[in-house]
Amino acid sequence: MDLKRLFLKANNDLESADGKSSARKIVCKKCKKRIAVSRIRNNHFVCPECGHYFQVRARRRILMLTDRRSFIETDRELSSKNILGFPEYDDKLRAAAEKSRETEGVICGEGEIEGHRICLFSMDSNFMMGSMGAVVGEKITRLFEYATVRHLPVLGITVSGGARMQEGMISLMQMSKVSAAVKRHSKEGNLYIVLLTNPTTGGVDASFAMLGDITLAEPGARIGFAGPRVIEKSLGKTLPRDFQRAERVLECGFIDAIVPRCEQKKYIAKLLKIHGM
Repeated sequence: MDLKRLFLKANNDLESADGKSSARKIVCKKCKKRIAVSRIRNNHFVCPECGHYFQVRARRRILMLTDRRSFIETDRELSSKNILGFPEYDDKLRAAAEKSRETEGVICGEGEIEGHRICLFSMDSNFMMGSMGAVVGEKITRLFEYATVRHLPVLGITVSGGARMQEGMISLMQMSKVSAAVKRHSKEGNLYIVLLTNPTTGGVDASFAMLGDITLAEPGARIGFAGPRVIEKSLGKTLPRDFQRAERVLECGFIDAIVPRCEQKKYIAKLLKIHGM
């Protein structure tokens, strides 16, 4: 028996295609109540009892936001390699692919939102916590270049623990690489909307996640660079409970609006309409 496979997390029960899962109940991490999976799925993966936001896979988010059968994925064949020979990285990549059922930590493509044509990328927390490596940076850069040539808006849905340590400096280089592509896209007069989800941290937060013309966030999303535990240990102080939460970040002026998950599609469609996209 392969012992490493014993410790792979099961696929997300909330998003399983198995019809039996809808009859199951799971315990909400926040209110601790047992709730039918079907109720949570029908409520946009938000707990109907306490409003807790469950994690949503990248592909599910795209389906929730785009018009039916309008999304066309690009660069799906790209996947990470252990270019630095980092110990056990190959095993981690295989485990991430099995857990997320994706080839990489981001999905890119073109679709429509209430009839408005748009390019979009969606990061997946199930693939090594949405960490940014060379392939993630390459896929997002290619998407912006595609959108720039065709004068299309871009929607970025971010969730990430930051740069992928197994790729060292190559991972950090993606910050400037993607940011440069965002700048070229902006210079051509194109719109870039960002939707920050929980958590958006590290090198992703320090680069393309905070470069949108319009920056939105989900309620309660953690948004920041270093984690609160690291900061507390560095400063020797206890941080406020709302530190790095979307509501506090909004008060500080770093994001433009907090949009509940059930309203996001209509909200983004309205922005596209206002901007003549």
